[in-house]
Amino acid sequence: MGFSAIVVAAGSGSRAGGDKQWRTVAGKPMVRWSVEALLRAGASPVVVVTAPDAESRAAGALAGLDGWVTTPGGATRAESVRAGLAALSGPDETPVLIHDAARPFLEEAVIRRLLDALEDADGALPALPVADSLRRGLDGLVVGGVDRDALWRAQTPQAFRLRTVRDAYAAWREAEAPTDEAAVVERAGGCVRLVEGDARLMKLTYPEDFAMAEALSPVARTVTRMGQGYDVHRWGPGTSVWLCGVEIPHDQTLIGHSDADAGLHALTDAILGAIADGDIGDHFPPSDPQWKGASSDRFLVYAAQRVAARGGRIVNVDVTLICEQPKVKPHRLAMRERLAELLELSLDAVSVKATTSEGLGFTGRGEGLAAQAVAAVELPA
Repeated sequence: MGFSAIVVAAGSGSRAGGDKQWRTVAGKPMVRWSVEALLRAGASPVVVVTAPDAESRAAGALAGLDGWVTTPGGATRAESVRAGLAALSGPDETPVLIHDAARPFLEEAVIRRLLDALEDADGALPALPVADSLRRGLDGLVVGGVDRDALWRAQTPQAFRLRTVRDAYAAWREAEAPTDEAAVVERAGGCVRLVEGDARLMKLTYPEDFAMAEALSPVARTVTRMGQGYDVHRWGPGTSVWLCGVEIPHDQTLIGHSDADAGLHALTDAILGAIADGDIGDHFPPSDPQWKGASSDRFLVYAAQRVAARGGRIVNVDVTLICEQPKVKPHRLAMRERLAELLELSLDAVSVKATTSEGLGFTGRGEGLAAQAVAAVELPA
């Protein structure tokens, strides 16, 4: 029998600085590590539980993967797990693994141990014995010790039969929300087995945890790739022009099949070039009527998603606009901010510049506008 999985990614991640599930760890969005591992092991489907307004972030982080769906979560982890369970269908006996997105380095061996344990138990969780001495403290002073012999550090994913965990949640009557599914199934009278965990399956909670994760990552080596793009559009009648995602009032507009944003077109080509994934015309051919008048924001975001699908990240981008008019400098900060927003980069990783051609050539004669772009992309080696 196959199995299903739920990845809980709806929390705020405030202790790590916010939105930690979407942060990059060793070249991938953190949530992608877990989803990829579960899909490789045969999970179908993988339900990713997100905040209600984060479906698009999940789409970007998981671009290129098949077999996953999203569902909105709740205010607590328990509510989010309930939402994930409600999104699953299938026989009552189907095993389901419930995993925290904050534990990215999930290995298939752990998954197999959990599924095997369900042969004679109502649930299973990976755990590690507590190795450190434990002390009770009060007002900064040691007031006693704790026997660690029977203590274990619980991890996720935790495994159950679908009906078992659903019924256990339906029977939960405590005022406080449960800390995990094992507690829910135990309270309902179920037997939960401990299986061998993995020290690398640590939970990333605080900012310093991310530095440790980078060091422990199974994909610690990366390569940096460069791509360049170039685009030209001619001037025509109009009242405004789109450049680098910003609309600028002007006595002309650029002519093209989409919104003719030469800056975004050049940058899209630069990003695609860095991963050797063709050019903008391959993915959005001007012969296709659906792209007529389309916002070029869509093209740029798509290119960024293609990078994420390869487990990579965009390091920085640089765009140069070549034109006599309009004046770019008054709008340059807005352009940088818009590119940073679209690519989810910090502002200091985005450069926009402008130059004239000293009256020479088609740009100097005011016949058109040109744009050049360079992008640096980091990919797993």
